[in-house]
Amino acid sequence: MKVTLREKPISDARTSLYLDFYPPIQHPETGKPTRREFLGLYLFDKPRTELDRRHNKETKLLAQNICAGRQLEVQAGNYGFLRKKVGTTDFLQWFKDQAQTRYETNQTKSRANWLCVYHHLHIFSNGKLPTDAVTEGFCRQFKEYLSTAKNLNTQRLYNQTLSHNTTVGYYIIFKTALKRAVQDGVLSSNPGEKVRPIKPKATQREFLSLAELQALAKAECDIPVLKRAGLFSALTGLRYGDIEKLVWSEVYDDSNGPYIRFTQEKTKGAETMPISAQARALMGERVGEGEKVFAQLLYSSHQNYKLQQWVTRAGINRSITFHAFRHTFATLQLQHGTDIYTVSKLLGHQDLATTQLYARIVNEQKRTAVDRIILDQ
Repeated sequence: MKVTLREKPISDARTSLYLDFYPPIQHPETGKPTRREFLGLYLFDKPRTELDRRHNKETKLLAQNICAGRQLEVQAGNYGFLRKKVGTTDFLQWFKDQAQTRYETNQTKSRANWLCVYHHLHIFSNGKLPTDAVTEGFCRQFKEYLSTAKNLNTQRLYNQTLSHNTTVGYYIIFKTALKRAVQDGVLSSNPGEKVRPIKPKATQREFLSLAELQALAKAECDIPVLKRAGLFSALTGLRYGDIEKLVWSEVYDDSNGPYIRFTQEKTKGAETMPISAQARALMGERVGEGEKVFAQLLYSSHQNYKLQQWVTRAGINRSITFHAFRHTFATLQLQHGTDIYTVSKLLGHQDLATTQLYARIVNEQKRTAVDRIILDQ
């Protein structure tokens, strides 16, 4: 009987560690032969910091010690460790660790959203959630809880519930975590597979007119880097996450004009995008190649509050999010005659149908415009 420590590639550039039994051993609960025991441990494929390297070293040593112990147990015919494994993992702590990996890979906004879901899970479960409590019924109940849950970012000021589409996003994160927990061996099966997702509602895509964008460019913002980043998004169509992680090694200046080469955070697609001289000017002076272009740009509720203050100072009496700058770029491009295929490529869309949503907005504006001229008869 041989127990071997093996590795399996999983998401976020990590490798899961598991034990391989040969020949297969009989599971004490199901009676079925099994060859694997996932340890719920992982290594970073490309450790970038001393903390990452220490994590890999200590985790690998722990896994090797577990492997040696399992070898002794299976030789003695003791397979009870498979039974003990179920339900002993702290799902809340595991979920929090998943959010932390997004910090270590510079996915700041994603980490913030995962942490919000973690806090809601913590509230809903009263701070105790072993893996054997994560059942199909729990998934259904958590889904219902999210539909009436308070927005933790604004609870003290407004006591608002989560918006419908925020609820949709949070439940998607939860279901993504369930799939990953199965991959990591934390859960033996996915209890959320039979639970239907929450359907998103169609939303009005908020965007700025050219006059409003001009007003924003002249208005004062308490966070200068936020103003530069917002205007940069309106001139390039880049998402917040791609702007926040943009480094100088991805910025090129040549005789044909400036351009950037980067990997989209959302789709992971490699992009080469020309940018205007004004957009390049918003970046400022080049510094170290590994330095961020928009240093100190942080995703936070405080930043969102300052964004709305800036919008109000510009005389715009609507709620505007950072993503509205991307919508503004797409809408203004179509309004000024850029063909939809080119706009789609500039936005990095993988499906032209996504870009056609903006085309419908422009067509509606044209219809409204022509209907303004009425002759007396």
